[in-house]
Amino acid sequence: MVTSADIARAVGAAIAEAATTLRPDVVAAMRSAAATEPSPRGREILEQLLLNAEIAHRDRVPLCQDTGTVWVWVELGSNECVGGDLQAAVDDAVAEAYRSNALRMSVARDALGDRSNTSTNAPAFVDVTLRPGSGATVHVMLKGGGSDNASALAMLDPGAGAEGIRRFVLDAVESRATGACPPLVVGVGVGGTFDSVGKLAKKALLRPLDVQAATPAAAALEEALLAGINALGIGPAGLGGRTTALGVRVLTAPCHIAALPVAVNMGCSAVRSVTVEVA
Repeated sequence: MVTSADIARAVGAAIAEAATTLRPDVVAAMRSAAATEPSPRGREILEQLLLNAEIAHRDRVPLCQDTGTVWVWVELGSNECVGGDLQAAVDDAVAEAYRSNALRMSVARDALGDRSNTSTNAPAFVDVTLRPGSGATVHVMLKGGGSDNASALAMLDPGAGAEGIRRFVLDAVESRATGACPPLVVGVGVGGTFDSVGKLAKKALLRPLDVQAATPAAAALEEALLAGINALGIGPAGLGGRTTALGVRVLTAPCHIAALPVAVNMGCSAVRSVTVEVA
């Protein structure tokens, strides 16, 4: 049986790993980009980012000073019945992980009424969904303010189709990418409802850059978007070049016949996510 304590332990370990170790697929994509980037300045920035990742991993120090908010997605086996207060257990694990790893606390108590720091980096933002079987898959993402602030959402007319989605995403990247610390991984959610399409876009960022899209339509959109984004000339750190994005990840879902929800969630040059299987 999976318990709240099991999930909390997985979250704590994942935070320490994600904060200091750039995902291997992102490292590989950045190395490839550094070898082909035509802009000397852009190439130098990519090489500096790779060096930063090497130092962070070697010395176990944060990849970025903005160590983010903690998003936890638990895919819980339908045979499980988690006992205890999951939110409280995860929040305790977050507080301990941020304290023991000397990570910056970035959570305000209330967005409107009390902007003081919680001083624990809790609460974590926890989503739980069910999947068949036993055990749990725990995804942990540390999301910095710059990249999350660059998010965008639209309820398009269904007639907009793939071209409307492409234009919306390109407009969002062109207007907001610089503040999101490129080179980016761009997560795109298509479908669902107003309240769920943003989660689709964030979940899309979890798929490694060397793993293909689930459908030919999603793969074709990813390819078209990546080409369009890298033709914008924004480049690494927004200082010009071809490598504005390392990849685009598209995740789709059913939706109402009268709707075409689209959301963009940008992952910065330090995409920080770890997935842990809990038996």
